[in-house]
Amino acid sequence: MGIMSRFLAAPVLAALVGFGIAGVAPAADISGAGATFPYPVYAKWADSYKKETGTGLNYQSIGSGGGIKQIKAKTVTFGASDAPLKEEELKQDALVQWPMIMGGAVPAINVPGLNPGELTLDGPTLARIYLGEITKWNDPAIAALNKGVKLPSTAIAVVYRSDGSGTNFLFTNYLSKVSKDFDGKVGAAASVQWPTGIGAKGNEGVANMVKQTAGAIGYVEYAYVKQNHMNYAGLINAAGKKVQPEAKSFQAAAANADWAHTPGYAVILTNQPGAESWPITGASFILMREKVEDPAAAAEALKFFDWAYKKGGKEAEALDYVPMPASVADMVRKTWAEHIKDANGKPVHAG
Repeated sequence: MGIMSRFLAAPVLAALVGFGIAGVAPAADISGAGATFPYPVYAKWADSYKKETGTGLNYQSIGSGGGIKQIKAKTVTFGASDAPLKEEELKQDALVQWPMIMGGAVPAINVPGLNPGELTLDGPTLARIYLGEITKWNDPAIAALNKGVKLPSTAIAVVYRSDGSGTNFLFTNYLSKVSKDFDGKVGAAASVQWPTGIGAKGNEGVANMVKQTAGAIGYVEYAYVKQNHMNYAGLINAAGKKVQPEAKSFQAAAANADWAHTPGYAVILTNQPGAESWPITGASFILMREKVEDPAAAAEALKFFDWAYKKGGKEAEALDYVPMPASVADMVRKTWAEHIKDANGKPVHAG
């Protein structure tokens, strides 16, 4: 299945039947719901894990907001969200949160005469494009960043995500960090009011609109760009270095983040320090309850996530996701042992 059809079909399929056959899943199966972005890798992990252990995973790919609602309502063993909850909300609902997998957003472009990665943008210039202030590809601000590159006078067609999403949150969070003007006029959220451009639904919608529109720019998940051989722009990161979207630049962003001192691991991996860091990197998070009503189900879920950290890296990379660094996985295991417990206060995961 191609990447487009894979992402198009995944949420519908997962919402209906999970990773097994509806109605016949064994009682030991793990239940979860939430973000659509990590669905393909969770599905792949679930398939391998079931072959190895016999335990299945039923994951409803219904969006981050839905996953948060379901874990708060105690209807699933875990929830998944691309935007981490803040410390206050975690405490209020007695939830434990950790990062499971990483990806990122990439400026996808359709500019005649340019090869993938040949064009370079920086954050402030990208923000001005999305504010409608830069309207031609040969604008002096873009030309100054691309000396020696022949830029056409083609009009820029801005494309944005019309639906609320973790990708929207990631992109607007980055632009808000690098542009006070963008922060004041648009701000960072899963859904915002864009001052200019054409809206399209989902990563597939934005990708298709960019491909069909001469002069277009959109922001699309890394996997879409790579597997569909889309044209894209490189970026200048917080260290002032030109970087390309690739596994090592996503890993660099994660490695330079201060996971240990951030409550709930709620690190937003945008504009991280480091010479190799891709500036629009993001993690997808798992949420579980501190005090679990079904210790056996919680233990099975944590065994699965532990397995994924240890053995799921190659499968994640094959699908163009970026595994969490081992140092972060080790911190997360300690968090499980300290904070996820049964009614008697006993940890449900041995560590």
